[in-house]
Amino acid sequence: MQVYLVGGAVRDALLGRPVAERDYVVTGATAQQLLDAGYKPVGRDFPVFLHPQTHSEYALARRERKTGPGYRGFVTEFSPDITLEEDLRRRDLTINAMAQAEEGPLIDPYGGQADLATRTLRHVSEAFTEDPVRILRVARFAARFAPLGFTVHADTLRLMQQMVDAGEASALVAERVWQETERALGEARPDVFFRVLRDCGALAVVFPEVDRLFGVPQPPAWHPEVDTGLHVLLCLQRAAALNASTAVRFAVLTHDLGKAATPPEQWPRHHGHEGAGVKLVDALCDRAKPPAAFRELARLVCRQHGNVHRAVELRADTALELLEGCDAFRRPERFGEMLLACQIDAQGRTGLEERSYPQRPYFESLRSAAAAAVLSDAEREGLKGPQIAQALRAKRLAAVEALRAATRAAQGLTSG
Repeated sequence: MQVYLVGGAVRDALLGRPVAERDYVVTGATAQQLLDAGYKPVGRDFPVFLHPQTHSEYALARRERKTGPGYRGFVTEFSPDITLEEDLRRRDLTINAMAQAEEGPLIDPYGGQADLATRTLRHVSEAFTEDPVRILRVARFAARFAPLGFTVHADTLRLMQQMVDAGEASALVAERVWQETERALGEARPDVFFRVLRDCGALAVVFPEVDRLFGVPQPPAWHPEVDTGLHVLLCLQRAAALNASTAVRFAVLTHDLGKAATPPEQWPRHHGHEGAGVKLVDALCDRAKPPAAFRELARLVCRQHGNVHRAVELRADTALELLEGCDAFRRPERFGEMLLACQIDAQGRTGLEERSYPQRPYFESLRSAAAAAVLSDAEREGLKGPQIAQALRAKRLAAVEALRAATRAAQGLTSG
């Protein structure tokens, strides 16, 4: 029996990156031998075990044979005579197909170390085409390692295109699509994930609502980048630069979906795209199945980002209705995330990345002022039920109006 450290731990150590977790491959052994040694079985589809002390994953070396479409269409074989090289050959990228025995030399049968040096994401073998999840994984690794200069090799991108053309991307299940997408949204360059998917044609299959944004123009006076799809990618870059949560990044990804529904004869204007976009956000979420909190925030940002951009122009009653509609008093953290997404939308534009966004602190001040407006015991005297709610709302409205008037006066604007 031989045990080898494999995959990401070897790759990240060579890159000088922190090693988050360690996975091992075991050759020359049977499942019963690991069980007898106290390892705990956890694999559902193939033998994977947890070490009794370290809880690291140990997997028996395996061969795989494609038998049907999708990522479950495999027959997997395990036996003590399967070599390490055979096991590594089934992996996705050369940089993930290296191994190392304890204090032993690097085992690199497919050129992973050379690809690390040239910053190349390259498939190991033609077996790459047998698992459509690898399309998403390559795009995710491209998003993770883009800051280091990594790019997808042309031959690998060509294989990904062939897989899409063969319908393999259509066999992806929502659970795996979202799992990879959520991880990619949290990477250093989430925009690269969607760019790579578009380059190989997969974006039109897994996120057609996003893919349709490319080629849709916007007014250059407000959007120097013009193209709506490019704007969304710039927003994702800005979201990563501001260390926004993955929920905010998802909301940024979907905030302008309604622009793809604008009739071409109305381009580059997109009147009413906010309302039109909510239905598309729902359609995407129904299919991709993100967490409910992601959907809720995405719907809020899609519907309200135009109003937030026009913050000081809004009448006091309209601003209060926005606060109420966003449930800002009960859920201030989510409201803050919505404002951050709106800021990212305003700054995700060519040359405007660092411009100020006073609308965010203004709306935060409006929320604080309205929340601080409470009824005294004297003001509650004689009021019942709905009358209390009406009196409280009137006091909140007065607080919003007072702050709005002061803000407009400071900006030299007339009331109205």
